[in-house]
Amino acid sequence: MTDHASATRKPFLYVVVCGAGVADDVGLLIGAAQEQGWEVAVVATPQAMAFIDAEAVTAQTGHPIRSEWRAPGDDRPLPPADAIAVAPATFNSINKWAAGIADTLALAILCESYGQGEPTAVLPRANAALSAHPAYARSLDRLREMGVLIGSGGPQDGQEAAGGFRWEEALELLAPVLEERTAA
Repeated sequence: MTDHASATRKPFLYVVVCGAGVADDVGLLIGAAQEQGWEVAVVATPQAMAFIDAEAVTAQTGHPIRSEWRAPGDDRPLPPADAIAVAPATFNSINKWAAGIADTLALAILCESYGQGEPTAVLPRANAALSAHPAYARSLDRLREMGVLIGSGGPQDGQEAAGGFRWEEALELLAPVLEERTAA
């Protein structure tokens, strides 16, 4: 947990959403996180914005979705994160993040999170053909070396109806952070 967390507020979770078909169900993760005591805001890649209902997510979180850089001199629209959940995390975003490429706001936040020591959980979402690419395994290994908690994310390749994306896995990975925060 970061130094800036105050004992008087709920822990703050950034949910970083990438452009994958399951992204339209991000409200499931938001609701589960809120039930566990997190305050939640969503940061989306530009591609993810086509997959999610921005109005519904904003209403559910009480915060606007962040997808674009703020203008110089503008106030920061969100408090600092106590933890980050990246779900779903695409092949492209995982590889860029591991390589330190910060060409979107979401990736810049993820790249900075390492230097700020923010606990981060990721639920990868890549089909079997992309997952077989050697860069993907190396990127996941790099993220693990950085201390990122990596979950399974659930079935892939069109199997959503059979088992579903395990949104709650991100919260399971971050549970120790919430326990530490609420015990303080």
